[in-house]
Amino acid sequence: MTPTAEPAQGNHRATYREVLAEPRFRLLFSTRTVAITADALRITTFSVLVFSATGSALLSALAFGIGFIPQMFGSLLLGSLADRLPPRALVTGGYALTCAAALLLALVRMPIAASLGVVALVSLATPVFHGASSRLVAQSLEGDAYVLGRSLNNVAASGAQLFGLALGGAVVAALGPHRALAVSAVLYLGCALAVRIRLPRLLPGEFGGTPGSARGDGGAVRASLHGAGLLLRGRTVRRLMLAQWLPTAFVAGAEGLIVAYAGGRHFAPGWYAVLMGCLPVGMLVGDLLVGRLLLPPTRERLVVPLIALMGLPLVGFAAEPGEGVSSCLLLLCGFGFAYGLGLQRPFLDALPQDGQGQGQAFGLLGSGSMTLQGVGPACFGSVAAVIGTGGAIALAGGAAALTAGWILTWHPPTSPVLVPNYSTGSENGTEQHACSSPAQ
Repeated sequence: MTPTAEPAQGNHRATYREVLAEPRFRLLFSTRTVAITADALRITTFSVLVFSATGSALLSALAFGIGFIPQMFGSLLLGSLADRLPPRALVTGGYALTCAAALLLALVRMPIAASLGVVALVSLATPVFHGASSRLVAQSLEGDAYVLGRSLNNVAASGAQLFGLALGGAVVAALGPHRALAVSAVLYLGCALAVRIRLPRLLPGEFGGTPGSARGDGGAVRASLHGAGLLLRGRTVRRLMLAQWLPTAFVAGAEGLIVAYAGGRHFAPGWYAVLMGCLPVGMLVGDLLVGRLLLPPTRERLVVPLIALMGLPLVGFAAEPGEGVSSCLLLLCGFGFAYGLGLQRPFLDALPQDGQGQGQAFGLLGSGSMTLQGVGPACFGSVAAVIGTGGAIALAGGAAALTAGWILTWHPPTSPVLVPNYSTGSENGTEQHACSSPAQ
């Protein structure tokens, strides 16, 4: 894919059938969907296990979020491995490692600190595995097919999270938390075997990079820090990453207060689960409609309005609405998550087109988002102690809406945007022409 494609090609709207016809994407899509179900099952079960062992709400919350925050450190220290090692080995190894961690938690009675450490260590390596998988998807799908592939992943992720949460409650009730963790391990093992058997063995130079990148010019940590520095110093890439990180982090901060809000407003028992389910339902509907019905340029022009749609409904929580209104506001907020589809093509176009460094870029993008989503609830939870949960949720929504205003201040450059050249370490290697979207 090149950013200087002909207008007809740039306006081409792909179909989900076209995307699913690509064998590599189909394999990675199906295994990732199963893995997300396993993630939801493992995370909620581990949180239940820690709470039942300690009775501490703080440790239970820490168990829920311990897999998020370390990912940024893993991306900074190990992210270059996504470009230096064969993708099949990385993706298979990622699922196998997570399977082993889930089995360890299920079978070995460890101190709580040790079990938290196991989950944190696995999360350090997660950006490497996800970066390799995302890079392979970007090399397998072109143009609007890549954007629709991301849309399918988002839709499947929302559905898999809902199913995983429901499955977690049922399996824990039927089998207990330790056996439920074993079930998640079996799901991870199935994903690892499927990728190992069905994904062709590709060397780094065969999936978009250069053979020399597999050797590198230094250790993995040094190369990872150098590559991350180049990515974050490039204004275009940095802006596009922040545009994808910040709104979701603010909404995650609001999401972390839903249970407390429902309790403080004395909603019916269990209604908090309905409220928490409204966000992924809205996300699913938004991705389907925006991804399938709109042309690529239209999606890119709607980035700012959709980010505003994420934030502004949450401002309504300042009035402390009841169950019905709160549900509608969260549905609208979830719909706004489709803004990410308008940023996928500009972000991919801003990366080096020889494929070098793309795996680390995708890993950094995902790990930064996950880390900030772990930090957001802690920040706005602290604010809620001062101004109340409704006010804190509204403040989070206002912050998301301000991000939309910040994107409006981006001005198209008068000359082609320059992004880092990863082979020389300079900032003036590969020219990328600005896209005609708000996310430039």
